[in-house]
Amino acid sequence: MPFSHHSHSGQFCAHAKDTLEDVVKAALAKKMHILALTEHMPREQQDLYPEEIEGGYSDKVLLDTFRRYYDEARRLQQAYLSNMNILVGMEVDWIRPSSKAFIENLLSEFPFELFIGSIHHVHCVPIDYSTALFDEARHISGGSSEKLFEDYFDLQYEMLVALRPPIVGHFDLIRLKSDDPDTNFASMEGVRRRISRNLTFIMEYGGVLELNSAALRKGLKEPYPNAVISKEFLGLGGKFTISDDSHGIDQIGCHYRELLCFAKEVGILQITYFEKDSSDKDLRFPNVTSKTTTLSLLESHPFFA
Repeated sequence: MPFSHHSHSGQFCAHAKDTLEDVVKAALAKKMHILALTEHMPREQQDLYPEEIEGGYSDKVLLDTFRRYYDEARRLQQAYLSNMNILVGMEVDWIRPSSKAFIENLLSEFPFELFIGSIHHVHCVPIDYSTALFDEARHISGGSSEKLFEDYFDLQYEMLVALRPPIVGHFDLIRLKSDDPDTNFASMEGVRRRISRNLTFIMEYGGVLELNSAALRKGLKEPYPNAVISKEFLGLGGKFTISDDSHGIDQIGCHYRELLCFAKEVGILQITYFEKDSSDKDLRFPNVTSKTTTLSLLESHPFFA
């Protein structure tokens, strides 16, 4: 029963490929049991990405596109009801303190099953889009990668406290465009202290960390979060799920075998997943609940044969 709690489509995301229905069909063909549809939330005009600016997008276009995404996701959820458990959600982009009201308005307008809490910007600059923009964010932090890492995890903590996301997305994404993408931050005392603070808070409110295979797809040696962080969260009693963060049908379930091997090496024995059901855990999402399966049961699925 493989699953993914993080996915995107080219129909509603400018840097992805394929239609949302093609994504669902591809996941079904790979015998996925659960698929969370989690397109990026719309952003303000000042936060458009370069390809969105080039494509003539605006904040209004992004919001209209997001509304169309929600309607199509609900249609697909019903159309494939007998075949797979589709969850409808979004990936939030926490950029600045005013993001809180914007996100809360979206959660009020769209009754999602869940959402992913992510950080893609530091100092309002994208940190995973290009090396040039990463360098710009680092310059604003004072020119030090270590200080940028600290600023990233401080911003993440701000997001965690404000939103308490059911799933925390690519926890250490800040590694991606850095000079050493495989860093474990071991020698950076201030960074490690912030990581520990954030992990403790996630565990305390009951959040789930995704093991995100996109890092492997992009050439990193370990998924998000890396082994050191994953072991620390496991030691706290934290819960993990698995996600491919796919941006097209060719990325669905990508590097999942390596992801399960990583989980086993870390010592993770149980994987959390979400499905539609009555819930007594998170009153914001009364129609979804979290459950667990064993790593060994996942490995026995034909997907991993």
